[in-house]
Amino acid sequence: MNEKIVGPDDATLDHVARIQAAWARERPDLDVGPQGVIGRLHRLAGHLTEELLVVYRRHGLGEGDFDVLATLRRAGAPYERAPGELAAHTMVTTGAMTKRLDRLERDGLITRRPSAVDGRGRVVALTEAGRELIDRAFTDHMRNERRLVDLLTPQQAAELESLLATWLARFEGAPPTGHAGPDRPA
Repeated sequence: MNEKIVGPDDATLDHVARIQAAWARERPDLDVGPQGVIGRLHRLAGHLTEELLVVYRRHGLGEGDFDVLATLRRAGAPYERAPGELAAHTMVTTGAMTKRLDRLERDGLITRRPSAVDGRGRVVALTEAGRELIDRAFTDHMRNERRLVDLLTPQQAAELESLLATWLARFEGAPPTGHAGPDRPA
């Protein structure tokens, strides 16, 4: 047999494969195979996040700001939600929500008013400036996501979406549809 032995210094290996090779050498008693999936997903998530942040920053927004504005926009006219609903429909924690809303209100992108239904409650709504900004930012965001997904073939992208939807459903308990719904993040 003329099998090539790969080691952690093999230049043909990617970063994760080099780490796996080192662990396989040091701990041959362990299956380091899962690192191939998890390690690459972790690294890819970092790269993708950086690529997405470029677009948000171009519009003067952070990731959480974009998420809040997008959640209000996809709520439909009149583009409003209670703060608790916002927290439930975004990737923003309730603790961070108040500071974020303060900043967005200061910037004229949202308003807050007492709820007509619950006298103790508040309602957060997009202003016209907020709606215009998130419409521009979301358009650029979708172009950016298309550019990133287009690094794969259409078949690869469809297969990956299906696999990720199935895997994510195992964590979140939702049926794997692979398609964005009204309560899924933009």
